[in-house]
Amino acid sequence: MKLTKDLYQTSLSLLTDLYQLTMAYGYWKSGRSEDEAVFHLFFRRHPFKGGFTIACGLEYVIDFLDNFRFSEEDITYLSSIEGNNGKPLFEQGFLDYLADMKFSCSVEAVPEGTVVFPQEPLIRVRGPIAQCQLLETPLLNIVNYQTLVATKAARMNLATNGESVLEFGLRRAQGIDGGLAASRAAYIGGCGATSNVLAGRLFGIPVKGTHAHSWVMSFDTELDAFETYAEVMPNNCVFLVDTYDTIEGVKKAVEVGKKLRENGHEMMGIRLDSGDLAYLSIEARKVLDEGGFPNATIVASNDLDENIITSLKQQGAKINVWGIGTKLVTAYDQPALGGVYKIAALRNADGGWNYKVKLSEQVVKVSNPGILQVRRYQKDGEYMADMIYNEVDGVPESPSIIDPMDATRQRDIASNTTYKDLLQPLFDQGNLVYQIPSIDEVKAHAVEELKLFHSGVKRFMNPHSYPVGLEKNLSDYKYDLIRKLRKQKG
Repeated sequence: MKLTKDLYQTSLSLLTDLYQLTMAYGYWKSGRSEDEAVFHLFFRRHPFKGGFTIACGLEYVIDFLDNFRFSEEDITYLSSIEGNNGKPLFEQGFLDYLADMKFSCSVEAVPEGTVVFPQEPLIRVRGPIAQCQLLETPLLNIVNYQTLVATKAARMNLATNGESVLEFGLRRAQGIDGGLAASRAAYIGGCGATSNVLAGRLFGIPVKGTHAHSWVMSFDTELDAFETYAEVMPNNCVFLVDTYDTIEGVKKAVEVGKKLRENGHEMMGIRLDSGDLAYLSIEARKVLDEGGFPNATIVASNDLDENIITSLKQQGAKINVWGIGTKLVTAYDQPALGGVYKIAALRNADGGWNYKVKLSEQVVKVSNPGILQVRRYQKDGEYMADMIYNEVDGVPESPSIIDPMDATRQRDIASNTTYKDLLQPLFDQGNLVYQIPSIDEVKAHAVEELKLFHSGVKRFMNPHSYPVGLEKNLSDYKYDLIRKLRKQKG
């Protein structure tokens, strides 16, 4: 599937910030545009004050990179941009360079659905520095949002403890693209279906939905509305019962459900969309059971999130299916992940690597140098620690990891510990080499990943901090480089 063709049908190479193009122009003008560089995309803190994050958006990334080129219309537009002197911002030679540009970077990434942690590279881009620079904004735009929504969905699915979660957020999403990307990410994060029909067609996600309050209000009585709906769509009857009086609505649903059963069909359930959901679901369950519908589902919606779901379950709510909208697709309590994209290595004139580090007064904002890979260690059927290491130097037989936020914290790892490296090749010098999994395979991967982490990591309040550290030699090099740069500054 070509997402660009299906969703946009246009070049997306201008989906960037102007300063990316001004830097690319600077590289070209100074004769450095083809210098080989390495950049990493990562984030600094888990969203939602949580203990884990679900990587998402990689299929969009692959599609973007596979179609990365500047069209004639793009070049014409860029030629019209003026500097503050009223003259063209970019000279024609640079525009010709962009028009002839062929994507030639090598890209590695963590597979979608993988559980990831702060400071770990989710994507590594290696190639001509001008190309690497031009990819910063679009990659962050794609990965930041979808990772955020997939993580929120995973948290909600953990809160329901295996009960079905449906994504109903299209009407509250940030635009058409936000709605589609959210439906996809929410499904990967664990949602069972979406109300978004276009997302269903594009991504192969199951779609669910019945009727709204307007259907009921368009009839003289609630009973008439339910009966008519049952007549026209007997195989899709989940009745929205809270238009007037919720419990009376449940009783009418039972009445219509009995008629459905006489005609060879079965009422699927009811939906609650307002009021005290704990109390109403308990009372509704009694009415349904006494009416002969013990298997009828109770669907709940109304601005739910993982914390409200947890509270409702603690109150004994009899809800089977959870419809989540606004607080999922908008990542309501944290609307941005805060991912970043930093240069970490630059090829020297003699062919070696010059490693780069960004300094800051805040430890969390100091970047990691090198051509980085992430190694995940496993023991007794559970992930135990992640190590960020420089791929050029490799890993000692018995490695140690150093906490990048606290260099006094060290953890030794036995030489025979089982491991896997997370970053996998996507593109080799511009050529796609990755077999893109189906969305159901990605979703299953996310489910299995979460199972392999200690329950404390998945806790909502004060989660356990999963060990992630720099390989000791890399850590030592980083701090030597920091001291050197600060000394030069002084």
